[in-house]
Formats: sequence, structure tokens, C-alpha cells
Amino acid sequence: MFAEIFSFLYQFADVFAFLILSAAGLAVVFGMMGVINMAHGEFIMCGAYVTVGLVHGGLPLPLAQLCGTLAAGLIGMAVEWSLVRKLYKRPLDSLLATFGLSLIVTQGMLLVFGSTLAGVGTPEGSFSVGGYSFSVYRLVLFAAAVAVLGGIYLVFMRTRFGVHARATMQNASIAQATGVRVGRVYALSFGIGAGLAGLCGALYAPTMTLIPTMGAAFLVESFVTVVVGGANVLLGTAPAGVLLAVIRTGLNGWGGQIVGQIGMLLAVIVVIRILPEGVSGWLARRTR
Repeated sequence: MFAEIFSFLYQFADVFAFLILSAAGLAVVFGMMGVINMAHGEFIMCGAYVTVGLVHGGLPLPLAQLCGTLAAGLIGMAVEWSLVRKLYKRPLDSLLATFGLSLIVTQGMLLVFGSTLAGVGTPEGSFSVGGYSFSVYRLVLFAAAVAVLGGIYLVFMRTRFGVHARATMQNASIAQATGVRVGRVYALSFGIGAGLAGLCGALYAPTMTLIPTMGAAFLVESFVTVVVGGANVLLGTAPAGVLLAVIRTGLNGWGGQIVGQIGMLLAVIVVIRILPEGVSGWLARRTR
């Protein structure tokens, strides 16, 4: 009995980590900046490719993952400066522009690196509970997801930059009038979102086949988690991840992976219908 319960909790932690890590960067960019970043999957792919390339070059995996995260963040800041900055307050235009960027990057990576890139393999290490065997690395991913949530909270709620960022997102003109360097805040916020996407790719690089379209595997889950969480990235992402992870884990155990994903997407439709402002909007009303 204990082994079955632990197996359920382990699978919940695995799904929760996937949802949070894939959605965190998008939640910052969309929730804090109002930009629908259709190139989110390509930043995930960037983190994965840089990580694997550096590991093949002889760098230890943790250091390579850090470099992959930083590379995605720096590229994100460049994209914000050259493309996205001109499209604030124009959500449909930003959606179209980032979708075009996604296509360009995907096809460019296909031409340069080919259809696949040799992986590095999941770090060894497992343990057994009852008759079940579990990977230690999946627990590392869960710990990373919790750390990311804590990091987002600290950066945006407990630092001077966080105050400036929230002020800029609420009213950029007034924030600028008080001395806030709005352009720098936008660039850093977008860079943080892109870096979190790169971190997701870097962490999952050892667990999957690397192809130029690999970002699409994360895109649906990241968007539905952000939508269910609502506009407040700090308040909505974590409970949305918990809710969707419980639903998907339960359905996975009952009917398999396909049933779990379909059931989760149906649950998203129901939640949006009941809570059009998302979980964060519902929580905000409850605390008034």
C-alpha cells in the first residue's frame, strides 16, 4: 500500500515539475509583460542544445546547464531589444512576430544541426520502494521546480528590481516619471523569462531526444498552466501546477498517458469556464 501511495506522489512530483518548469518563463513574460511569446519553445530548445553541446565538449552537466540558462537569457534580452520592445500593448502583433521568429529559428536549427542531436543520457541513480524503481533525477527536477517558484517570488516581491518591475507593468509612464529605467526593466524581465525557459530545456535535455522542434513538447502544457493560473504570475502558477498535476497524475494511473493529457486539457476548459480570471483571480477575490 505504501509503495502505491509513494508511486502516486512521485508521479505527481514529476508532472508538477514538468508543468512548472515549462511554464515559469512564459508566466513571467505573459503575466508580467502581457507578451504572448510563441517562441517560448525555442528558448527551451536553446537551453537544451547549449547544455548538450557543452557536455559533449567536456563540461560537467551542472555547469553546462547553467551556461544553457544564461545563453537563453542573453538571447532573450537581445530579442526583446530588437523585436519585442516595439510591440508592447500590441498583443496580436507580438504573437505574430514571435511566431515568425519561432519558425525561423526552428528551420535554421534544422539546417545547421540536422534533424537530431546526440543526447547525453539521464544521470544514473535510482532507488526502490516496494516493487517499484524510481529515478533520482526526477526528484532533482521537482526540487528545481520548487526552487524556481521560490526564486520568482524573491526576485519580484523582495528586491528593488521586483518593485520597479511591478510598477512598470502596472503603469510604465508613471514608473518612468519616478525615475525607473523602463527599458532596462523590460529587457531584464524578458531575459529572466527566456532564461527560465532555457533552464527548463537544460534540465530536461538529459531525459529526451533533442530535435529542433522539441520546444513544442513543452508549449501546450506551459500555455495551459499560465492560462489556468491567471494574470498574476506570482499567485497563480503554483496552484495551477498543483491542480493540473493532480488531475493528470490520477488520469495517467487510470487510463494511461494519452487519457491523462486529454483529461487535463478538458479540465483546463472547465476551469477557464468556471474561473475566467484563472486561479489567481479567484484567490484575489477570496482575500478581499
